[in-house]
Amino acid sequence: MTVAEETKTTKSATHMFEFGAPEPVLNNHISEYIGVYLDTLGEYYRPPVSLSGLADLMNANPHHNSILHFKKNMVMKWFVPSTVMTYNTMQRLALDYVVTGMMYFQQFKNGFGKVVRTEWLPSLTMRRGRKKGVFFKLNKDGSKTEYKPGEVIQINNPDLKQDIYGLPEYLGGIQSVLLSEEAGLFRRKYYINGAHMGYILVTNDADLDEETAKKIQKKVQDSKGPGNFRSLYLNIGQSKAKEPVQIIPVGDIGTKDEFERVKNITRDEILSMHRMQPGLSGIMPETNGGFGDIEKIMKVYHELEIGALQQPFLEINQYIGANAVSFREPVWMTEK
Repeated sequence: MTVAEETKTTKSATHMFEFGAPEPVLNNHISEYIGVYLDTLGEYYRPPVSLSGLADLMNANPHHNSILHFKKNMVMKWFVPSTVMTYNTMQRLALDYVVTGMMYFQQFKNGFGKVVRTEWLPSLTMRRGRKKGVFFKLNKDGSKTEYKPGEVIQINNPDLKQDIYGLPEYLGGIQSVLLSEEAGLFRRKYYINGAHMGYILVTNDADLDEETAKKIQKKVQDSKGPGNFRSLYLNIGQSKAKEPVQIIPVGDIGTKDEFERVKNITRDEILSMHRMQPGLSGIMPETNGGFGDIEKIMKVYHELEIGALQQPFLEINQYIGANAVSFREPVWMTEK
């Protein structure tokens, strides 16, 4: 809250101040990068985007979060656990892959060199070393755990700009997720703030002395909560106004509510970036016709999406030399 202008006149001072600085909406450049680089010590490569930012993005929008877990559940629905790849390990790998576009696991071998067990490693803290086959895990205490060459397996979703780390497919739709979040936060601030889109309080020829104008200024400032709303107090010492005190609203949220439109647009964009059918994402239809036959939709979705999503996990078998990962066929494929 700063004094924007103060101009003295012969009768009384003209005061103007504003509060509630604008908050940028598109301030996240997580999707902008040009490649990967070595860490300052030169031991491992830095990820091209903020992996913790991708994890935080899950909580920014309910549709985005729900779809990511839905894809993870679709992997697990037809997964057949084994002694080498347990349900819990596979579940963590699947969530890592759909969120960050990559997954890591550590393989344990017996005395004959056969893989007998695998253990999930978090993609958020794993780093690929400069030396071939070497990986590091960043610990919470600031230390690093170095793994031997061949001990850790990394499977990535491909990226055109680099081949060190994987990236998720939804990266291009991040701005839609952020815009949806900002629209929701803005609406919350509207109800909490109570400023009703802000206003301009004008006093004309009110014969206010310096001390009184300062008191009004402080009262208006103290009465508002923080948020996106901006209000202004203006005291004009001399004018030809008919009314000495006026309140000029900046906007009318009651008649110009764009929140529903913004939320619907961003929702559709999020569904599109994930190639998700509305009927499978928990969205209520707006018409009596609904979204069609949900069973047929699920069959098409499995044919186009689930089968392709299973392939990176089947690749695990090639690395460990065993049939550790397998998937059942859906019931409709086995019915005669």
